[in-house]
Amino acid sequence: MIADLSLYLVTDPALCGERGVVDTVRHAVDGGVRVVQLRDKQATDAEITAQLIELSRAIGGRSLLLVNDRLDAAIAAREAGARVDGVHLGQGDASVLRARSELGPDALIGLTANNRAHLDAALALPAGTVDYLGVGVIRPTKTKPDHPPALGVDGFRAFAAASPLPCVAIGGVGIDDTEALRDAGAAGLAVVSALCAAEDPAETAAAFVQRWRAAGVPRVLSIAGSDPSGGAGVQADLKSIAASGGYGMAVITALTAQNTQGVRAVHVPPIDFLREQLHAISDDIVIDAVKIGMLANAEVIRTVVEWLDAARPPIVVVDPVMVATSGDRLLDAEAEHALGALLARADVITPNLGELGVLVGRDIDGWDDALAAGAVLSTAIGARVLVKGGHLDGAEAPDALIGAGTTIEFTDARIETRNTHGTGCSLSSALATRLARGEAPDDAVAGSRAWLRESLREGEALMVGRGHGPINHFAGLWARGGLETRPSAEGIATDWWERISGIRSDIDGLPFIRALADGTLGREAFVFYLEQDALYLREYARVLAEASRLAPTSAEQAFWAHSAHGSIVGELELHASWLTPDAGVSAETFAAERAPATMAYLDHLRATAFTGDYAELIAAILPCFWLYDDLGRRLHAGEFGEYACDPQHPYASWLATYADPAFEQATVQAIAYVAEAAVSASPERRSRMHRAFEISAAHELAFFAAPL
Repeated sequence: MIADLSLYLVTDPALCGERGVVDTVRHAVDGGVRVVQLRDKQATDAEITAQLIELSRAIGGRSLLLVNDRLDAAIAAREAGARVDGVHLGQGDASVLRARSELGPDALIGLTANNRAHLDAALALPAGTVDYLGVGVIRPTKTKPDHPPALGVDGFRAFAAASPLPCVAIGGVGIDDTEALRDAGAAGLAVVSALCAAEDPAETAAAFVQRWRAAGVPRVLSIAGSDPSGGAGVQADLKSIAASGGYGMAVITALTAQNTQGVRAVHVPPIDFLREQLHAISDDIVIDAVKIGMLANAEVIRTVVEWLDAARPPIVVVDPVMVATSGDRLLDAEAEHALGALLARADVITPNLGELGVLVGRDIDGWDDALAAGAVLSTAIGARVLVKGGHLDGAEAPDALIGAGTTIEFTDARIETRNTHGTGCSLSSALATRLARGEAPDDAVAGSRAWLRESLREGEALMVGRGHGPINHFAGLWARGGLETRPSAEGIATDWWERISGIRSDIDGLPFIRALADGTLGREAFVFYLEQDALYLREYARVLAEASRLAPTSAEQAFWAHSAHGSIVGELELHASWLTPDAGVSAETFAAERAPATMAYLDHLRATAFTGDYAELIAAILPCFWLYDDLGRRLHAGEFGEYACDPQHPYASWLATYADPAFEQATVQAIAYVAEAAVSASPERRSRMHRAFEISAAHELAFFAAPL
């Protein structure tokens, strides 16, 4: 069975410090580490054996557990009942052939390889001896001072291209290497200090996982029944996965004879064939997420559970197909009982209200009762529950994601349509795909719902069937007339700029801007503007600093921090030269009271910052860059009259700041960061970003209007 090597933790007892190796590993696995390698060069074999036993208990089968070098310790720990999945060996360690012989064909065996000779030696071994290569170092690292010369990303790329075995990048790997190394062909990232020395290993691991998933196309497996009409089952799942940006695969649990008017017959293939399908996939392909739908009986359910325990996919979404639209129960009592073991292995389950009632053992009476039942179920199975209110009467169609101590509700107007066939299948597989893309659960639900609603609206245009027709899975793609499933960064920037064209036009026409440009602006109004701008900039710098704190990459962190510094050191000094020429930047600079427009703008920025959503925050920040830069360049181009760029203009030094080339370059970079974040965002999150951007643009208009 092929292993998921995406995030691979190598332990270092010194770096783990007082927290210790076991707790560090436990937290890192909570965050998404898929492989743990116990490495401790100073410990005895007996101590390594004891640590493996303890780690096996702490991990509880949630990740693979390997040991570095100590084959005999691995054997001893296995004999003591620990789950040790394999070993990683260096070029001078115990024989790889002996390791394969002792641990068996299902063990995971890795080998260190730093150069072409190492690769040739690994390839000369009998097929199946080595499962993966640990390739590095990528850059110099203190955790292994005797390392060979660093390969760098380009050196790793060349090695991975020459290797038929999966290559894990190791040595000096940091989170900002994620995208480059995945693009270079890495099967995973082996991390030591970035996790062992992290203040919060779970949070850091989750950040690595998010970046890794977002950098690739998720491979999503649907385990469900077949619908020959194409509206539900694996056919709907595969369309949903593709529409959501994933690569879909399918294992058939049942064959149905059905159409848009109903199911006529069901055939369940032999269990051995189901088992062969599952293992054929997992023996060859790394699975990023699994969506599970129709499982016809208890034996099928138990077989899938057994496979899940062996394959351990990182994301499992279960759509518990138990109750038909008519209200009829689809599973017998034995199958419903077996389903409990499956739900305990899920990350999210997506029952309709009838299925939710069966799972909690009572009828559901209204939306509030559904929320209460969802909370009970989530606590019982230790997974999130997406409670779906589509079967309720009323003008609204609510859903709620319940789990991890929170309830997040989503409500939209009901879409009146007969094309509802396969909506549950489609929603759950879209959700699995978005989770595998690295989206947060609430963003994944919001994005899946937005896509489903778009597909529901356009379902009737398909003209498929005389009953409850299917949704139009690719409505958004077809509407755009191309193959791009997500908007481009350039397209988003252009669209957002055009959508505030009215605000931009209103700014150009303001008396303040016109008087500032032609030099007729009175000093009292100008000083009022400077005072308010100084008050604004002091708080704006703090908002920029918060953007730096939340930034996902070091480059973005540095950019927003530099912008915050510039707001204080550069711009405020110029304000002070006009307001308090003898005192410089002092308390006197900020002596004025905040005008209503200033307070409203700052309240908006601080409220956005308070949510902790980086993408929304930088969208709110952007108009201050973009509108000022645009206005300044047009002032100096003479659009408002040639006098605006005349050195004799009474406010010449001030107007010069509007057209500063460095500020223009910073604006280009800010636009790029916001547009890139919007491209990666779910439709719902992108909508929130645009709303924050548009509100800030309106505040800019009010701010410019205030002096006159």
